Amino acid sequence: MKRYLIFAALSPLLGGFILLFVTTYMSGYWTHTDWSEVAKLFVVFAKTLQYSYLFGLLPTLMMAAVDDILWHVRRVSPVLRMLIVGVLSFFAAELLYGSRGPDSGLVQFLLYGLVGFIPAVICSWLAHEAIDELATVVHEQPAAESK
Repeated sequence: MKRYLIFAALSPLLGGFILLFVTTYMSGYWTHTDWSEVAKLFVVFAKTLQYSYLFGLLPTLMMAAVDDILWHVRRVSPVLRMLIVGVLSFFAAELLYGSRGPDSGLVQFLLYGLVGFIPAVICSWLAHEAIDELATVVHEQPAAESK
């Protein structure tokens, strides 16, 4: 359950910010930037955060389910699990956001794919740190007492 909470709390937050940053980059917003325009970016992020959670929660929970399924496969190491979840999220985000705007090409493909990849890998890593380490300690402790 902690895995799903980690993904649900952090992934729309990170993904929404990265999506806003990528969209502004693709529109040419960052060509002539000063601090007031950076402040505008954070204001827009604060105003659109509710929509990031509204539209990002279901895909996030689907990636959390994939992460949970891969966690139960013992042959899959944590790093491989993070990469699999990240790559699946990369292609899902590219499929959802890749056709936005007039541009197309490798840069757009990579940037919109990173919108899904970065939050998924970070959340999978945090779930590994919070859950996997705790499960290892709990399973090792009874074995030490029985000796």
